[in-house]
Amino acid sequence: MSVIPRSVAVVNRTDRLYALVEELRAISPRCRSARDLAARFEVSVRTIERDIAALQESGVPIYPQPGRRGGYALDKDMSLPPLNFTPAEAVAIAVALGRAGQPPFARHARSALRKVVAAMPGRDGDEARELATRVRFVEAAEDAGAAAASAQAARAIEDALLHRRVLRIGYRDAKGEVTARDIEPGVFLGGLGGLWYLVGWCRLRDDVRVFRLDRITHATATEERCPARPPETFVTDVPDVLVRNPVLD
Repeated sequence: MSVIPRSVAVVNRTDRLYALVEELRAISPRCRSARDLAARFEVSVRTIERDIAALQESGVPIYPQPGRRGGYALDKDMSLPPLNFTPAEAVAIAVALGRAGQPPFARHARSALRKVVAAMPGRDGDEARELATRVRFVEAAEDAGAAAASAQAARAIEDALLHRRVLRIGYRDAKGEVTARDIEPGVFLGGLGGLWYLVGWCRLRDDVRVFRLDRITHATATEERCPARPPETFVTDVPDVLVRNPVLD
């Protein structure tokens, strides 16, 4: 297990976030107070509290323990032990995510990658970050407003798929005309020229329709539950493509 020496000063926030996770992992299930962590990393208590909040928002299972001897602890049952990823393997994961552009679950993918790197032995994690600085992507400039809208739509669709909710969207067709739609989301479809699509039951058209993610102007998951429709209902209506699921094992 990688434990950061107490004499090592952390000089930037990214390194400090990784080091915070390792510090709490090393003593789990015991806790460490914000005051002790602040002294350890030579920053203010308020800075530690902001760092802990950022880690919690990214999905790291850190929880507070109240009381005079309380502090912050890492849920060891929900954390990863040091992994046997090589630096090149970690960068390969980052490259795969980067080449996918802004796919569904992109923010979750980035959070998962941070956890993987944080769980690697310290030297391997440092080498992975160094190697990543030597890899570049050539991309077309993207309109910031369009990128933000696409990311917001993806988050709403993720929520609707996860909780089986009807989705309310604005959709711009190839002619630039925008219509309001209520959609029963079925599946995300990706891989066609780097584009992502939502396949769902369109209540406006009363049929299965395919919606390009970058043409969805806005999306909101409603409180209405979707009728049960198996995924095969949707993918069989997409002609002339080979459809497969992501492999998790």
